[in-house]
Amino acid sequence: MDKNANVVIMEHPLIKHKISILRKKETGTNEFRKIVEEIAMLMGYEAMSDLPLEDVEVETPIEKCHTPMIDGKKVAVVPILRAGLGMVSGILALVPAAKIGHIGLYRDETTHEPVEYYCKLPEQIDERLVIVVDPMLATGGSAVAAVDFIKKHGGKNIKFMSIIAAPEGVELLAKTHPDVQLYVGNLDRELNENAYICPGLGDAGDRIFGTK
Repeated sequence: MDKNANVVIMEHPLIKHKISILRKKETGTNEFRKIVEEIAMLMGYEAMSDLPLEDVEVETPIEKCHTPMIDGKKVAVVPILRAGLGMVSGILALVPAAKIGHIGLYRDETTHEPVEYYCKLPEQIDERLVIVVDPMLATGGSAVAAVDFIKKHGGKNIKFMSIIAAPEGVELLAKTHPDVQLYVGNLDRELNENAYICPGLGDAGDRIFGTK
């Protein structure tokens, strides 16, 4: 895969270590869910490193001073249902005031193409940093569709976070939406014939919610 300035592959040892725990088939639902939250928080820290700041006046116990705080309408977190829900609380730990939207997509088992069934976004989406989250970026179809919906509703400043991704999905999202910054915890080898990421970690939604 060609290098792209808008694609950031995480290199932090903590993220790599935690992803390895997620990969283990013996990792149970409770631990899996907690680690997904932790990885989302670590990745969110990086993804929000360029939030705009403004100086505001506050009074410390000693004196008044001007000190920086986040400027503007702040952040909207938009998980792709259902697996993306597992990453939301990790980002909210960093920005509790963030608004939350939801995009519901499912993958047609025959065509592997995304089908929308729900889309609800926060107001004034055009004034917010929109962070779209989905643990898995496989074919890229759902990611592209989600970004399409957000742009259709006026979203302009969009970032996408995925814990693991296949090269095919990264290439499709980067090519279709070159203005979207993509953050990936680990770039895996490939998709198999069933469009599952290899080596991957199985079905993230099933493992987060304990379903089969």
